[in-house]
Amino acid sequence: MMIPFETTPDPEPTELPTVWADLLDVLATIGGKALHVAIIIAACVLIAFALRIVIRRIVHRIVDSAKSKAAVDDTQALERSPLADMRLVQRTRTLGTILQNIVNVMLVVIATVLTVNALDQSLLGSLTLLTAAVGAGLGFGAQNIVKDVFNGMFIVAEDQIGIGDVVDLGLATGVVEYVSVRITQVRDVNGTLWYVRNGEVTRIGNMSQGWARAIIDLGVPADSDLDTVEQAMLETAQGLAKDPKWRTRIVEKPELWGLESIGGDALVVRIVIKARANAKDDVAQELRRRLRTALSEKEIAIPSMVDVIPTGLDGARRVRGANPPKTRPNAVTGVPPVPERGIWRRKKTNDDGSGK
Repeated sequence: MMIPFETTPDPEPTELPTVWADLLDVLATIGGKALHVAIIIAACVLIAFALRIVIRRIVHRIVDSAKSKAAVDDTQALERSPLADMRLVQRTRTLGTILQNIVNVMLVVIATVLTVNALDQSLLGSLTLLTAAVGAGLGFGAQNIVKDVFNGMFIVAEDQIGIGDVVDLGLATGVVEYVSVRITQVRDVNGTLWYVRNGEVTRIGNMSQGWARAIIDLGVPADSDLDTVEQAMLETAQGLAKDPKWRTRIVEKPELWGLESIGGDALVVRIVIKARANAKDDVAQELRRRLRTALSEKEIAIPSMVDVIPTGLDGARRVRGANPPKTRPNAVTGVPPVPERGIWRRKKTNDDGSGK
């Protein structure tokens, strides 16, 4: 008996091309999405680069305008120009840095959303729910971050501080090196770099805006001629104010506030001079040197000579100087007008002698 030989049927010629076709479709889909993501990322990078160039050009144009207006070539030379120009340069550069940070954050968020949408549109809904959850979390748990950002924007927009200012933030005192929407970097005199959150700043003492007053207390022996000492001090300070090297740094004429206190062995005489904020220390140092020389020539000993910074009530009383400001009296209301003819005044008469 012969057993028939069965052979395995050959596979259909269409199965293999179908596998390759499916593989090519998958690769085409992945490649298309990858290309789409690459285009999104490249577009965001180009937009960020273009916006950075625009912001930089705007900042440079404002800075160059301030320099040309002051007829200087260097930003440091703006110290001799009006204060508004120097503050404008610092404020513009600080705002330019903050705008670049905002642009970077916004483009990262946009690129993330578009990338998720390009990979799978169904994930976009999940991302929306996740964003809503994150927003709710920020509303409850990240209030400090929002507070820091908004406070930082107002600090810069209102020109409270700028890069290069000498400030007292309560938490740190020093030179401002960097200002962002969330933190401010302050370098103190020891070289320590302090990172201060903008939301924690409740008061700012800016020692670089406007003018500053150098207050020097000079101690002389108790038996010294007070009039001679005061005249020598005032003439020395006036000579400093007239010096071509120093007169550009001094705002107003020196003031002699006179005898400040009497100690057991010394009379303390106070003299003040108003100078530009960034030149206060140099002016005070030069004034101390000249005072020592002038009094030494008159053979007047100097037991002590110190700088004073009034604080508290003393500082509040002296904020306008030794003399109080002159103001007009307030109008008095609710009082009946005084009659033109008083009780003891004679009645006005006309030319004909009548009282009418």
